[in-house]
Amino acid sequence: MPKPSTSPTLYDEALSFQISNLKKWGYLVPEQIKRGKINWSISGNPTGSISIMADTNGEQPFIELDYNFRNEPRKYKIYLVSKATNLNIGVVWYFVCPISGRYCRKLYSIGGYFVHRKAVPGCMYESQIQNKTFRFLNKMLNPYNYLEQLHDQLDEKNFKTTYAGKPTKRYLKIMEQINNSGVR
Repeated sequence: MPKPSTSPTLYDEALSFQISNLKKWGYLVPEQIKRGKINWSISGNPTGSISIMADTNGEQPFIELDYNFRNEPRKYKIYLVSKATNLNIGVVWYFVCPISGRYCRKLYSIGGYFVHRKAVPGCMYESQIQNKTFRFLNKMLNPYNYLEQLHDQLDEKNFKTTYAGKPTKRYLKIMEQINNSGVR
């Protein structure tokens, strides 16, 4: 009999969606009912999709998810809560986890249901299960990766180094970070 797997479920590999995406896609407009579909893919290959219906019209706003998990139909509601921002210039939306009741801004598909990350024990991020050697190499190479990211910003298509004959604040900040990095 084979030994059971001891590898944890990884948040990085789970399907997820965020409040910010729902807002960007127009699902969180007050006093409306909107239907649509959310699709996931890796390198252009579809990995999953769900039908979604957002109702912000009623007293208790919610989203309703409808999908199949391992050929088993799933249809349930996830309630939404909005709170005023600390600057009183609008509202911030949160999901209410259907299992734990926690407010969150991102839900993960773990065990076939979209839940808050702390609702299911034993799940981890990929960085938490890396071995000591890999963490050491990552720490040593991180300054070089950071420096490469800064140079990539300088090479962006519409990046402006000067405005009205003077260097831009963004350009000066990036150059300061490159000079202070200590990596040549």
